[in-house]
Amino acid sequence: MEKIDWSTLSFGYTKTHYNVRCYYKDGQWSALEVSDSEMLNIHMGSTCLHYGQEAFEGLKAFRGKDDKIRLFRCEENAQRMIDTADYIMMQAPSVELFTEAIVKVVELNKEFVPPYESGASLYIRPFLIGVGAQIGVSPAKEYMFVVFVSPVGPYFKEGFKPTKVMLEPYFDRAAPNGTGHIKVGGNYAAGMRSGEIAHQKGYSTAIFLDSKEKKYIDECGPANFFGIKDGTYVTPFSHTILPSITNNSLMEIAKDMGLKVERRLIPVEELSTFEEAGACGTAAVISPIGQIDDLENNVSIQFGNPEVAGEWCTKLYNRLRAIQYGDEADKFGWVKVLED
Repeated sequence: MEKIDWSTLSFGYTKTHYNVRCYYKDGQWSALEVSDSEMLNIHMGSTCLHYGQEAFEGLKAFRGKDDKIRLFRCEENAQRMIDTADYIMMQAPSVELFTEAIVKVVELNKEFVPPYESGASLYIRPFLIGVGAQIGVSPAKEYMFVVFVSPVGPYFKEGFKPTKVMLEPYFDRAAPNGTGHIKVGGNYAAGMRSGEIAHQKGYSTAIFLDSKEKKYIDECGPANFFGIKDGTYVTPFSHTILPSITNNSLMEIAKDMGLKVERRLIPVEELSTFEEAGACGTAAVISPIGQIDDLENNVSIQFGNPEVAGEWCTKLYNRLRAIQYGDEADKFGWVKVLED
């Protein structure tokens, strides 16, 4: 393995040694297989290619100062994949098989888990695809479950620093009763145009509004949105928003640290009343938001000092990372420590 400069890693793909795979056929899942190939051999009529039968997850492995490797809420990712698969008529691996695959792929690639305090982590990408050949629109009879890993740096190049984001007034990432609440690639494909427009205009990402009335805050690009005001952690509630494991964790931590928590509709007009705001998810953990621009109405909203992360964003970020890296006792039972 070539020496990796952990401090300069971007949030991109780096080749590792192995991935793991298994197959659903004739009503049952096969045993896990280990592969060193980065390629998949699937039928050209696979439903994942034509009808969007695919689901994926994202989680991370962390190396603590004790050199132990930790996984964060792996079982929650497994259950979310099961929920996603059920909604789009796929056969998902069990929580036990999912967890077995995650542990195995991390152990096979443990030298790619970045050192403690390097600013990097090992990203884990499990995905599930329909591989049975179908011409008509119907569920596949065969599925493939694959997990690969890649060491990554910060999702946003700014790291844990406030970024500017823009409101997206035109495009939607999901319909009110569609697939916004599950983790499928189609939601991300629908949001790519807005993301690119935001980048071209100098913003880190775009915040989507609800697709029905365009009155309420929805998802923040590839992450959940939250705001802080009056001692309360406020995050949007909607069927079109993916239930973020990171956001759910932050809500628990916020309560534990004395904040109230509200999950509810957030009107656009309420943004100016927040003291702090942020985007949260597995990739970024928390990306503080320093400024939101509503270009359609020529309105700009700043939160505190747009150059410095707010007090609560910083506290929540540090507390969650302390649990993930083993610097703080895991009172919530979220962390799985791998055996040496």
